[in-house]
Amino acid sequence: MVAFSGNGAGALVTSLRRLGIRRIFGVPGESFISVLDDLGTANDIEYVVTRQEGGASFMAEAEGKLTGKPGVLMLARGPGGANAMAGLHAALQDSTPLIAFVGLIPRGYSGREAFQEIDVPKFFGGVAKWAVTVEDPARLPEIITRAYSMACAGRPGPVVIGLPEDMLEQAVELELADAAPAIPTAAPMASQIDDVIAALNKAERPLAVVGGSLWSDDTRQQFERIASAANLPVATAFRCQDYCDNMMDGYVGHLGIGMDPALKPLVQSADLIFAVGARLDEHTTAGYTLLHSPSPVQTLIHVHPSGEELHKIYQADVPVCCDPRAFVDALEQASHSLDAGADRTDWHKRAGDVYRAFAQPKPIPGDVQLADVILALREALPNNAVISNGAGNYAGWVHRYFAFRQYRTQLAPTSGSMGYGLPAAIAAAIEDPSRQAVAVAGDGCLQMTIQELATAKAYNLPVLVLVVNNGSLGAIRMHQERAYPERVYATDLANPDFIAIAKAYGWHAAQVTRTDQFQPALDDALSSSDPALIELVVPIEALTAGASLTDIRAAAR
Repeated sequence: MVAFSGNGAGALVTSLRRLGIRRIFGVPGESFISVLDDLGTANDIEYVVTRQEGGASFMAEAEGKLTGKPGVLMLARGPGGANAMAGLHAALQDSTPLIAFVGLIPRGYSGREAFQEIDVPKFFGGVAKWAVTVEDPARLPEIITRAYSMACAGRPGPVVIGLPEDMLEQAVELELADAAPAIPTAAPMASQIDDVIAALNKAERPLAVVGGSLWSDDTRQQFERIASAANLPVATAFRCQDYCDNMMDGYVGHLGIGMDPALKPLVQSADLIFAVGARLDEHTTAGYTLLHSPSPVQTLIHVHPSGEELHKIYQADVPVCCDPRAFVDALEQASHSLDAGADRTDWHKRAGDVYRAFAQPKPIPGDVQLADVILALREALPNNAVISNGAGNYAGWVHRYFAFRQYRTQLAPTSGSMGYGLPAAIAAAIEDPSRQAVAVAGDGCLQMTIQELATAKAYNLPVLVLVVNNGSLGAIRMHQERAYPERVYATDLANPDFIAIAKAYGWHAAQVTRTDQFQPALDDALSSSDPALIELVVPIEALTAGASLTDIRAAAR
């Protein structure tokens, strides 16, 4: 036990320090200037000043993904909290550990609809695992420790803590407990591993689906060895392509938006689905059509850290509630019992051939071939580079043509939030400046958080942005063309001069209007001492990675 004497702000910062928190993202607010004063005095926890709370929340979420520990966010009351909702929603749907602190009005003003007043439990209750307001500074260490554990436990997610301004300034004396030991994660029972091996050995056409939270690069390599030993093809859940080496034999591609059309019959023809960590959500199951609910035709092995996810939509034949990392470790230790399945050789090859065919460049209208751009990017970057994106049809080219080789080299929100790519790349560069961080964004997507160009420059981060400019909200335009052919409304964009904006923020910038211009532009960008942006100008006819505007209109008739 350690005695503490000070104010609530000091108790908060000391508690974070004892939990090993190194960084907080946010926009300064008057309701927590006492916390800022303590942070500035000690200077051992970095406060990353962003330009808007939406960008800060995406950065904190991305850091939670990268580290497996809660990203920390500090928000001003009222509008500040509202601005951060997109990042909190991403943390919820992506199962990312995150703790958000929200400065509040003084306790004596509560219930009067004072200036910027919000009720934290009510306001954030729908997107948080737990939302609470701290009334007594003596309880800060208890609540912060609980928040940290809750953010990480089971299926990880966001926790929100309200901090009344006068509570933070109130004097307090308390005893700080030693840092709580990590809670051991659940491991599978030996009988469950036996059941999994028996089901896998019996299957003729098994298919693994990996994703979700609680993974690691060691786990990736372990699972690849298991898959190789068992002649087991592997698909990745929506935006979890970095959970296995995309160049491994038997990798069949990603499930979700922009998936290979040939994957659907492949999944449906499998006689066993081995889901490890994945929630089997809407996108991963193509709108719940890949598997039959509630009882799939295939044998289903479902491994997930939260019992609430098991049998949630699909009834599993072999449900296993445990940490996926512990499960994969236990399965590898017993892998000598796995049957390589000589009769699966053709199945394994057929599955791998599906991905190799899909990854071949497909021409699109216009002078900039985005497949060639992504392939050139892939060749130029080291295997540990981090690629981030938000939402939009442009992401389809990244998902289809970039080969992810290591875990946590892909940062992409399964929540489908626009504006995520740039802040996520900034968080990756702050976390490890030795790794190249690349954000791929659409013209509409980038403008959701474009002000964070200033944050990257302020910290002089090695960030590269590729902005695909087609003058449109392309994903919505695609849906319009399918539902109401050639009746386009509210999806055209009057874009700014992205090069001028980037240069105004102090970035290196270049425009590419032909494919052969990209490699020189990329070389210059990667060698620049400043953050760099490359604008890729493409026509609206190049609407998706799979079909042109002409194709979509023809199919809609």
